[in-house]
Amino acid sequence: MPNVAVIDYGMGNLRSVLKAWESVGANSRLVSSPSQIDSRDVLVFPGQGAIVDAMKLLKSAGFDSAIKSWVAEDKPFFGICLGLQALFDFSEEGNADCLGIFRGRVERFALDRRYKVPHMGWDDVSFKPNAALLKGIRTEGEQFYFVHSYCVKTPDEDLVFGKCSYGGAGFAGAVLRGRTFACQFHPEKSQSKGLQLYKNFLGYVS
Repeated sequence: MPNVAVIDYGMGNLRSVLKAWESVGANSRLVSSPSQIDSRDVLVFPGQGAIVDAMKLLKSAGFDSAIKSWVAEDKPFFGICLGLQALFDFSEEGNADCLGIFRGRVERFALDRRYKVPHMGWDDVSFKPNAALLKGIRTEGEQFYFVHSYCVKTPDEDLVFGKCSYGGAGFAGAVLRGRTFACQFHPEKSQSKGLQLYKNFLGYVS
């Protein structure tokens, strides 16, 4: 079975992420130190909570430099929610410097008062065609589960794999470069399509 290492940085709903990967055939485990990551692993950065606290915890454990090296070497990486946002330069949440792997900012939704923040619930994602990653998933009109108050804006259009919109505000719902994939939505909360995406990713990077 594929080995999936889920970063335990003291935040996030780790149990549901572990079980979701196990349900698609992966041998998943938590890692609390970069020394526990094996070169054959798929590295998963789950996300929940505040980016300021997350970045402090990543740095204290040495995961900041480990993630940068992992992505630079094009090893399989899957980021979820905060695990997407942390890949960019800067977040308005707490004016936090992030990992700076990709160009872009994480901005708070500025919407008409009719729209609630956080953006919570099911919403559409429009994907670029990719037969391996999207097996069993439509490029248009497929719904996934979101919970977030901040969203990614990037000038690197080639990086954006999935686009979303909420209250008229467009944002990056997923990014893909090489064997690095990250999404704003939560696949582990997105029922069959979310699990299908996990399964597809394992095939895509193998």
